[in-house]
Amino acid sequence: MLKADSRDPAAGPRLLLTLLAIALLWPGIQLSELDLGVLLPDSQNEMGRFVAQFWPPAHDEGFLQLLLKATLQTLAIATAGMALALLLAIPAGLIASRALSLSAASRGGVPSRLGRLLRWPVRGLLIFLRSVPEIVWALLFVRAVGLGPAAGVLAIAITYSGMLGKVYAEIFESTDQRPAHALLQAGSGRLAAFAYGTLPNVAGELLSYTVYRWECAIRASVVMGFVGAGGLGQQIDLSIRMFAGGEVASILLCFLILVLAADQLSRLLRWRLT
Repeated sequence: MLKADSRDPAAGPRLLLTLLAIALLWPGIQLSELDLGVLLPDSQNEMGRFVAQFWPPAHDEGFLQLLLKATLQTLAIATAGMALALLLAIPAGLIASRALSLSAASRGGVPSRLGRLLRWPVRGLLIFLRSVPEIVWALLFVRAVGLGPAAGVLAIAITYSGMLGKVYAEIFESTDQRPAHALLQAGSGRLAAFAYGTLPNVAGELLSYTVYRWECAIRASVVMGFVGAGGLGQQIDLSIRMFAGGEVASILLCFLILVLAADQLSRLLRWRLT
């Protein structure tokens, strides 16, 4: 009686892919100058002294008032930037998508020349907007409009409009187009076909991605504070420059609470509106 071969036929390819990944990763580790030796026992004393500077967290009344103001400013930067991004992302996503194209709604339809002339430049604009990181836009706007939250708001608005517009267009195109196309063929306007044929099918996905991007905008606004765009990032940069470890610890705790609150809010919104 022949014994069944219990070996995994995919074991060889998996091992080959693993070795290939390691071979490609090793030059990257060398180029990044990653040295795990800093975590070995020889450096524990220095690391211990560094960590000890963060305890206890600062909690005096004056600093807590300053921390509250910086937190509210961070939320304002993220929310205002997202609001401006949506003003561009929603129409750009509709133009870049073929979901409401009359030619797509009819079999053998001839593509609209005007639609193509608008679609590709808008897609190119969205690629350009999201290809430049928000921190780079923040550096440019700090030079243009000066230090403060305005630079962070504009940086988030530009970068996130490109991200949101691109994903919105893909969401519109990936959903079932038959309801919207049926409305278009029946003589409905494009906005009505979108509102009644497409939007109900994609509302949950649009909301989920938008809220996720708002969470990302909160984190991005903190990072942009290091270049003078206001909020918690600018405050933590000042505290680090003054070697105030207790203040840095308090800001990090505040940021952790802020991200947790944003995550819970996004869960609540998705549960209530989807």
